[in-house]
Amino acid sequence: MIIDYDIKYDEDIKNLLLELQEHIESIDKEGYNIVGNNYKEKYFKTTMEEINKYEGKIFLYKEENKIVGLVVGLINNDVEETYEFKAPKRGRISELIVSKNIRSKGIGSKLLHKMEKYLKENGCEKILIGVFAYNDKAINFYEKNGYHTRMIDMIN
Repeated sequence: MIIDYDIKYDEDIKNLLLELQEHIESIDKEGYNIVGNNYKEKYFKTTMEEINKYEGKIFLYKEENKIVGLVVGLINNDVEETYEFKAPKRGRISELIVSKNIRSKGIGSKLLHKMEKYLKENGCEKILIGVFAYNDKAINFYEKNGYHTRMIDMIN
């Protein structure tokens, strides 16, 4: 079941953020991504600051009294028009995590669609999601849910 953020689940959220970073670290071919000292505390604090600054929201997926997934959405883009760029108001999904022990049961899709609804109800015409290039499972998941690649960073 999807529920709104509640402070009593902060430790579960921190553990999910850590689980995601450990996964990213394990698939990083260059070895740049790491789990540094106090990662859970620092990243949780940064995430909560972004939520407060950018009309953000956290939805949690609760199963058998345990949080097994989460999605974080931010509204940090207004309509933008310059001499070289024109874009509608956009939202951003900064985190979507389902615990590795419970994946492939549709939880990620439920969380994604819940956040998409929130962002669209708040005026976002488009939704951005950053995905680590080596995270093939995540890329396939987002493509199956209607997302496509717009920008690519290259490294040498």
